[in-house]
Amino acid sequence: MSITATELKANLSKYLLLSATMDIYITRNGKIISKLTNPFQERVDIAKSLFGILPNDASLEESREERSKKI
Repeated sequence: MSITATELKANLSKYLLLSATMDIYITRNGKIISKLTNPFQERVDIAKSLFGILPNDASLEESREERSKKI
């Protein structure tokens, strides 16, 4: 999403909420001057990439036992 600096000033709280789910590019005179983003987006992307790796029948206890055997 791209907005002007004036729009950001007028509706800051709205764009702060939106920045949790998407990047917001702030422009001045038609040029991008800044980006408002979620500082944890990288973590979210990594977590999403891990979905589906574990088998459906995996349990927390089995995972703990396997991990303790490796140490």
